[in-house]
Amino acid sequence: MNPIIKNVLAIIAGWLGGSVINMGLIQLGHNVFPIEGVDLNDMDALAAVMPTLENKYFIFPFLAHALGTLVGALIAGRIAATHKMKFSIAIGGLFLLGGIMVNFMLPGPTWFAVVDILIAYIPMAWIGGKIAERL
Repeated sequence: MNPIIKNVLAIIAGWLGGSVINMGLIQLGHNVFPIEGVDLNDMDALAAVMPTLENKYFIFPFLAHALGTLVGALIAGRIAATHKMKFSIAIGGLFLLGGIMVNFMLPGPTWFAVVDILIAYIPMAWIGGKIAERL
């Protein structure tokens, strides 16, 4: 297969695979720690309740962001024809942009935003890239 096509497919597959993991863990988190009286499809209602939530409600979002990025970076790194780590880090960058947007749309505690932005994306993409390089 043409390396350019393979590299484009690596980004698409990494993004999709990581997104599936992310959304699955977010959904699981809502089942484990339901937020009573809030429609999870109403972003305004969710944004209003975020500052009042206990720390336990932020476990699954962090895991979703970190593991979604890790898996996405691993997929991209495995599929990429060349520069595997660069493609893994690119997935981390895509998820980082999404994470920054979510932290603005749904402002949670400052500690969560800092931990999420600093740990869940680029470091996890690097780990995913390292794993992909070894496989």
